[in-house]
Amino acid sequence: MHPSSILAAYEKARDDLLAERIPAGHWIGELASSALATATAISAMSLMRKHRASADGGPSDVELGRLIAAGIARLASQANDDGGFGDTDLSRSNIATTMLVVAAMHLAGVEKEHAELLTAANRYIDSLGRIEGLRKRYGEDKTFAVPILTNCALAGLVSWCEVDALPFELAALPQSFFRFMQLPVVSYAIPALVAIGQAKYFHDPPWNPIMRVIRWATVGTSLEVLRIMQPASGGYLEAVPLTSFVTMSLAATGRADHAVAREGLKFIVASARADGSWPIDTNLACWNTTLAMNALSAAGEPLAALGALDWVLACQHRETHPFTGAATGGWGWSDLSGAVPDADDTPSALLALAAILREGKVDSSGESSHHAPPDESATRSVTSTLPRIENAAAMGITWLLDLQNSDGGWPTFCRGWTRQVFDRSGSDLTAHAIRALHAWRDRLPKRVVERIDLATTTGFTYLSEQQKSDGSWLPLWFGNQDHPLEDNPVYGTAKVLLAFRDLDRIDDPAARKGLAWLVRNQNPDGGWGGGPGVKNSTHHAPREEIVTRSVTDTFPETSSLQPGSIVSSVEETSLAVEALIPAADEPQIGSSLTRGLDWLVAAVAENRHRQVSPIGFYFAKLWYYERLYPQTFAVSALGHAVARFATVTPRNPSRHP
Repeated sequence: MHPSSILAAYEKARDDLLAERIPAGHWIGELASSALATATAISAMSLMRKHRASADGGPSDVELGRLIAAGIARLASQANDDGGFGDTDLSRSNIATTMLVVAAMHLAGVEKEHAELLTAANRYIDSLGRIEGLRKRYGEDKTFAVPILTNCALAGLVSWCEVDALPFELAALPQSFFRFMQLPVVSYAIPALVAIGQAKYFHDPPWNPIMRVIRWATVGTSLEVLRIMQPASGGYLEAVPLTSFVTMSLAATGRADHAVAREGLKFIVASARADGSWPIDTNLACWNTTLAMNALSAAGEPLAALGALDWVLACQHRETHPFTGAATGGWGWSDLSGAVPDADDTPSALLALAAILREGKVDSSGESSHHAPPDESATRSVTSTLPRIENAAAMGITWLLDLQNSDGGWPTFCRGWTRQVFDRSGSDLTAHAIRALHAWRDRLPKRVVERIDLATTTGFTYLSEQQKSDGSWLPLWFGNQDHPLEDNPVYGTAKVLLAFRDLDRIDDPAARKGLAWLVRNQNPDGGWGGGPGVKNSTHHAPREEIVTRSVTDTFPETSSLQPGSIVSSVEETSLAVEALIPAADEPQIGSSLTRGLDWLVAAVAENRHRQVSPIGFYFAKLWYYERLYPQTFAVSALGHAVARFATVTPRNPSRHP
């Protein structure tokens, strides 16, 4: 180990991360532009412009035309060499995005101008089996396959008989019944179930007269569900694709002037970027902020001095959520109205609040128990806010405990939904929940502690059952596009091992197998994850300057790599390094950790901690990357390394953005 090198890398990564804050003191970040989101936005705007009676109170036809033209130009620049389109500019082509791009160009009426591009795209779609290829990608989950086919049917590219009918009439039943119905879509796609189900009904009604009458009778009631679920921003889940599917379906069935369609259109227009693209979601501000706070806490940075505490507390949901019916107490990924409380953001917020309380402790000598000197005003602020923090934590803990599934694991949004993969319990979510519960265990009443202990025991049982025979775990919401099944065992294994670390169980047999898996799966370059696809990357220069170039141009030290060689990612290497640190004293693990730290230290020195990888999954295998992930993950790993190995304390950073 080279403590001085680790410390220098940490300070650089930390200062870069702190510089990403906005003046209010928290982080917003930036999600990747998405060809898929851009295509769905174009389709929705094209159909709204065609079918609405007037533009009163909404964007004009001229504005929509300008946005559609800019979006088409953006899409035309994003085609891959194989003729297909990927979800981001770093993503491999996939049949879903490519079909949506083709549909958007037809609905926008630009087939002739882009005939060559469309020919190549259709050739790519045909090579994967077209409709059957799409269904193969999603299996029995109709959350995304049916909306895509609906979009294509609205463009005249697919027969309506190929579009499965969705039981939108079930949305008229009480929300608490949904999890017992084994719906063909995930819990968070009820708006798509309603709007797309109705689009199918109006264009291709069922032959069964009884079913036809039932669905006709519930059109109005289920449409009211759409209105109730629509947030103030107009964007369901703050998601452009989901909102676009709802908006285009209403527009094409004579409801373009309905309030839901109009508000959806406003959201789509407001979400447009200057380069003609759309992201899949507005932002991950709450997630990015609590991740950053937890990363900074690893080396004892003064979190209270950041000024983000009140903002994080304000992000907690204090009313029953109309979208999922979630009880009060959870946190979502953003402070915006379309966010929904979930079992990844809530643990992250609880861990950040626990870290703030820990830093408020002062020993008998009057010195802070952490590296940085205490900030008196920040300490006073924490003390005065203590009741609010404890109240928020108590609500969050109850929310998490009530969400746990009967299998011992935690799902993302709703308890008891088990039909679709993205509704089931997840190993990464379960480990995160266990860590958050443990962080607050000693501050809670005995009756709550007893619930936490039981939940923790069953949670670890679930994790042991989910561990693969090779020792790895798979996450729910993260992947690697170069993995044969698009899974990300590095992310999943590392996240689960952090739960064993926090509860001082790193010597458990399951943890030993997980550590051994990480060591065995280290790349030749010393890092983890990544893949050949990382070579065609986007390098994020300081602040907002973004330059697209190959990795070998940006980082000459990679020029000796042979075609097809693995290039590790900062995100996955950081996760693996942090997970190995607790077992650093063991020779084999220590050797692997040293190589990983050397890789990570060099990456920060060469500004590769600003180079992003598409490791994020949105719903239904929709890839994304987030500009802050590599920076935040690097700070967390290096912060833990500093706490373990450094002989001097980090210098104080600037406390203001």
